[in-house]
Amino acid sequence: MRPRSRTLTGQELEIMKIVWQLESATVRDVYQALLERRRIAYTTVMTMMNILEEKGYLKKRLKERAYVYQASRAKNQVIKAMVRDFVDRVFNASAELLLVHLVKDRRLFEDDVEEVSRLVRESEGP
Repeated sequence: MRPRSRTLTGQELEIMKIVWQLESATVRDVYQALLERRRIAYTTVMTMMNILEEKGYLKKRLKERAYVYQASRAKNQVIKAMVRDFVDRVFNASAELLLVHLVKDRRLFEDDVEEVSRLVRESEGP
């Protein structure tokens, strides 16, 4: 059996977004939030949250008779790592190639390009 990837799957990311939003949540809390969007089994949510704990994204503590989960990594830290991993794998670590793709695919508009340029200038400092 292959070792588990530390990268988040789409379903894991969906769960993490709920936990980040709620700040702390039981499996039932996450299950109910997911049910508003789509059908999913309670046991699937429980399994996914256990996997997220194994991967180090969640930590849990026993409160009364239920485990309460909290994110063990900040949302911006996780997103930054995911974006870096994506750019590395898909665009050979070239953010420029990503931006070119977004422009050609009409996903990045003139206002966006101006904002990116402004952010680059600000990050370079005086």
